[in-house]
Formats: sequence, structure tokens, C-alpha cells
Amino acid sequence: MKRYHTYLFDFDYTLADSSKGIVICFRNVLERHRHTGISDEQIKRTIGKTLVDSFSILTGIGDEAILEEYRKEYVKEADRFMTANTRLFPETVSVLQALKEKGANIGIISTKYRYRIMELAKDTVPEGIIDLIVGGEDVKTAKPSPEGVFLALENLGTDKDTTLYIGDSIVDAETAQAAGMDFAGVLHGATTAEELEAYPHVAIMKDLTELL
Repeated sequence: MKRYHTYLFDFDYTLADSSKGIVICFRNVLERHRHTGISDEQIKRTIGKTLVDSFSILTGIGDEAILEEYRKEYVKEADRFMTANTRLFPETVSVLQALKEKGANIGIISTKYRYRIMELAKDTVPEGIIDLIVGGEDVKTAKPSPEGVFLALENLGTDKDTTLYIGDSIVDAETAQAAGMDFAGVLHGATTAEELEAYPHVAIMKDLTELL
């Protein structure tokens, strides 16, 4: 794999495993509203989508007002359970450090709220490694819209031709494609290699160490 000037990472299932916290939060909201028969795997398959889209997929509900109420309830649950139930993957910090030592820019592009990522990163990632976090509250259109990616490129003063986007899901592959930049998939999550290989990519990686 060639060397890039900038590396933009998805967060959930790319840099960190927050699936335990996500499942807890979704299940608390779903069960409160008597949505039963939804498996943990079904919940995990929605990771990377917006909360509204995830709840719509899981429940079949299309009413925007109901979905917005579910989203608000999820955020309250996440304030209690998310950070304590999120762990960086074993290689995350060492890979980010190695890329930074080579002079790369490091950014995170996520549908997760920026403050939630910062809450975890401040205690787990050495200061100065992450240059930029673009969270769900920073954009008008969520991934796979390239809005967050372009915002990151503008703020980092770099361009898409020297940037690699790394993610675990189809949403991430579509985001990179929409932005017109190189994509590398990582198999940390629920999306298979075959699913990711259907999209333009420079690599499908078992873990982040392959970036080095």
C-alpha cells in the first residue's frame, strides 16, 4: 500500500469496538417501546448508519417524529453506557502513533457525536496524534454523504488525492467513493470482505496494522 499524507478513519468498528454499548443503548430504547425479536446481530449490522436510519431499519417505522424521539432516548442511554462499554482495538494506538511519526495527518469521520469520541480518546490516545474529529453534529448530511470528508480536508489543508479513507462498512465504502478518494476496508465489524470488495478499494485488511 502506498504512503498517504492524510488518513481519515471511521470510528465504530474501525478504531474502536463500541458494539457492547451500542447494543445496550438500542435494546433499552427498543424494549421500552415493546419492539421485540430484534437480535444483537441485527443491531450491529446498522452500526455506521445514523440513529434515525438504524431505528427505522430495526423497527420498520417511518414516522420521523417517532424516530426522532427514539434518537433522543438513545442519546440519553449513551450518556450512561457508551464510554464505559467502548474499547479501542489492540493495534489502534500503535498504528496511529506510527502514522503520525511518519508525518501524516490523522482525522476521524463518524456519525457518532464528536464529544463522545473525545470523551474516550482523551483517556486512551496520546495527545497530539488525532488532528481532527468530525462528528455527527458537525455536518448537515451524514455519511455516505462526503460532506464530513470534505470538511476534514479543508480544515487539514490537504487534498483527496493524497488521502486514504479507512472504514469497516458499506457506508464507509460509499463515503469514500462519493468523495472520490482511495478506500481501505478493515474487517473489525459485521461487514464481510465480500461485501466491501464490491466497492473500489486499495485494500481489505484484517486489522489496522496492514496500513503500515
